Amino acid sequence: MTRMIERWFPSAEVSANSDKGWGSGNSEISLFMWFAKRPTAQAKAATICSLLPWPDDPAEQKRLQDLVRKAMKGRYAAWSELQSEIKKANPESTTTLDPFSGRGMIPLESARLGVRAFAVDYSPVAVLASHLLTSAPFEDWSEEPELPFGEERSHMLASPTDRLLGDLATLFKEIQARHASAMRDFYPRHNGELPWGYLWAVTIPCQECSQRFPLIGSYELMPGRGDREAVSFYIDADRASGTWEAVVTSGKPTRSPTLTNAVVNGKKVAGKSAICVYCSHVHPLAVHRRLLQEGLGQDALVLAADIDARSRKTFRKPTTAEKDAVMAASRALADESAFSPFLPAIPDEEIAPGNNNIIGPSIYGAKTYGDFMIDRQTLSYVRLARIINELGDELTAVGLSRDYVRALTGYATAVVVKKLRRSTRGARFQSSGGARVGDLFVNEGSITFSHDFFEAGIGDGPGTWMSISENVLTACRNLFSGLRGAPASVQRGTATSLPFVAKTFTAVVTDPPYDQMIAYADASDLFYVWVKRCLHNTWPELAITADPHGGQDKSQEIIVKRVRGAAPNEHRTREHYDTLIAEAFAQMRQVVRDDGVVTIVFGHGEPEVWQRLLHSIERAGLVMTGSWPANTESGGQQGKANIETTLTMACRPAPAGRPAGRKGTVEAEIMAEVKRRYPDWERWGLAPADMLMAAAGPAMEVVGRYSKVLDAKGEPVDIYTFLPLARAAVQDAMAVTINHEPLAAFDARTRFALWWIRLYGRQPQAKSELRWQALASSLDLVLVRDLVPDADKGVRFITSHEYSGKINGDSAVIDVALALAAASEEGLQAMGQVLAASGRATDDTYLWSAIQFLADRLPDNDLDSIAFTRVLRTRVGIGNAAEAVAMSNREEARRQEIDDAQLRLI
Repeated sequence: MTRMIERWFPSAEVSANSDKGWGSGNSEISLFMWFAKRPTAQAKAATICSLLPWPDDPAEQKRLQDLVRKAMKGRYAAWSELQSEIKKANPESTTTLDPFSGRGMIPLESARLGVRAFAVDYSPVAVLASHLLTSAPFEDWSEEPELPFGEERSHMLASPTDRLLGDLATLFKEIQARHASAMRDFYPRHNGELPWGYLWAVTIPCQECSQRFPLIGSYELMPGRGDREAVSFYIDADRASGTWEAVVTSGKPTRSPTLTNAVVNGKKVAGKSAICVYCSHVHPLAVHRRLLQEGLGQDALVLAADIDARSRKTFRKPTTAEKDAVMAASRALADESAFSPFLPAIPDEEIAPGNNNIIGPSIYGAKTYGDFMIDRQTLSYVRLARIINELGDELTAVGLSRDYVRALTGYATAVVVKKLRRSTRGARFQSSGGARVGDLFVNEGSITFSHDFFEAGIGDGPGTWMSISENVLTACRNLFSGLRGAPASVQRGTATSLPFVAKTFTAVVTDPPYDQMIAYADASDLFYVWVKRCLHNTWPELAITADPHGGQDKSQEIIVKRVRGAAPNEHRTREHYDTLIAEAFAQMRQVVRDDGVVTIVFGHGEPEVWQRLLHSIERAGLVMTGSWPANTESGGQQGKANIETTLTMACRPAPAGRPAGRKGTVEAEIMAEVKRRYPDWERWGLAPADMLMAAAGPAMEVVGRYSKVLDAKGEPVDIYTFLPLARAAVQDAMAVTINHEPLAAFDARTRFALWWIRLYGRQPQAKSELRWQALASSLDLVLVRDLVPDADKGVRFITSHEYSGKINGDSAVIDVALALAAASEEGLQAMGQVLAASGRATDDTYLWSAIQFLADRLPDNDLDSIAFTRVLRTRVGIGNAAEAVAMSNREEARRQEIDDAQLRLI
């Protein structure tokens, strides 16, 4: 059976829905902190297109396409119709697997359809996240006993999810009350109210005057808005007494903060320097970083923040009682007992070597995950973890099932994990948005460190349990609304050794890790050390790890690890990734049914990464049979690659007994197959740039017909060779003409330039796209790099004002055109000189066709569009000027010959 995804995919609908509304996945990611966000629109489309057939009848094809488009209008749109069609196509049973499930975005779509879904992930944190999203909500908990606290609500239940929602609200409220009681001695009230929180700063000893001063990056507290005046503060220091204090004042900051860009002897010092408030001595970045690494930093309480009766945030100096409470918290933390013989109260799990680029605090002296917070924050989390464990025991004692207790404590821990994002030295105070607590994951997948940071208290306000638990409840209300489907089966495991018998699954649909984009385990170890402490009674298996540092096991993690600093034993290399991802793909091939597909969602801009991915697919015994692009990453950044487009690729087990093929034959078949499919792509509305990516599918399908491809000398050909050919085949299939002249008739450099303008105009593109286009044009990148220079964190086509090439008789058409546009403001004489220097006739068809194309394709307000139009309008005059220049040159040459002859006679 041919599956729909092998012949069609709703690329336009996926792109349209991936950054907003139901299809963005924003509701789903609000439940639990994780680093990869697969839009639900793409997950849904990949799942249903992998399960539906592709009929031979064009009318049936259209009917199913219309059904899928209808399904892409909402979370449960066309639900009953989809179920019916999927069951019809798979009468024996329907099962799906995602062996890289992460937070569970792909298995969730199977669960919502009522399809039996299996989710596997190597990270215990991801397993917890996936369980809370894809399994627990779909269970019927209505027969569970009432909670031993809160109001009885059994008579109020309208649906099974009402029970779970109500119990979560009760549980979160109970945790809030118990936690506030456990911490009340360490967060004293001010004027009868609990403060929102406290601003802290690390202090260092001045290397000039020896006085200790705070490192603060901004003095702004509240920006002015409407009739409300801005609020700021500054540090007032008394050198005689060696003391300092924060002074809150109205208006914008008028002084420079102590951590700022400094100028010494007229030169800007690299990085942020620490400026002593006593003697103004400048400590460059390397100096104040070294002081922290040597353990000379100390935390100091700077300001307290309250929320008044009108919900406005105000700031003041901390009271003596508040300062005493900080010291009391440190004493209490030292007395906290361990959770178990192997789990101390304060996390002692070590930060692995080479993690400076992932774990920012390690650059500034942090050695363990217990070093991430001030003592009072750590004490707060220790007691919060104890409360969750105690509640788990109480719920078990009154008869709640093991699974329900695990679900309830799991959701409570989800709040803890989300709170951790705003509860370490990376949680900066942010004045924007009305004063809030910043996220320590400013750069996705990398934990930040800040010298000044904000500690949320035990009352209300951003970053508190009350605020974040309500945020999680809101996410649950949204996700549980109208819930349909069946629970997924979630388990921890490795994709390289799947615990399933062969030919089990109708489809394997997965979003594997992208090379070195995100170090999932390293970035989530902060969560893991606290998840272990919160759930060591109810989820004891999560605490089991073979990692020598106490974090999550990483021996089989399939990533390429970027390291900074000494990491002599780092095994997650490119070789490790390539080997294990091929093993994972091979496992997928084993467990998928003969009539099923392995669907892989992958996004990366680098041709080299794609080359390695294709090799891994080939090594696994899979053949790509479909490839569909969608713009799914425009709302954010995925690691270092900053990708926007991902491919949804369909693969099948490679058929047995395939013959060897010849390179020329395979190339011809690829060209023919792309040409055959092009009318469908055009009819379905794929943009030319998307067709370039879609062409990978038929190209690899053709290559997959052969056991190997040999060149004229009998040597095997790299399958990656055929990707640029597939892109070139799209260009041929489009039969692009340039003012009625075929694009193929132009010189190679000009073909590249005009095709680039055809695809992207003046819009910036990723640098990787330049490499792809150069490959497809069979040009060395250096030969076209000047045409597409760096711009806007990517590349874009050159403007004529930037062009500086010298025109001669060997110049490409695009160079002459750019030079003419650049000279157009200088007048006919200058343009005539360019045309004459090129040696081209005044009626050169290709030159004027290219200029007309550029004038038409560039935006109307583009300066070059105006310049090219100016050139076209003065075409006759340019020709006359060129003739005059040529005549003048000939006359000059004749005179020079006469002069030379006379010299020879002398």
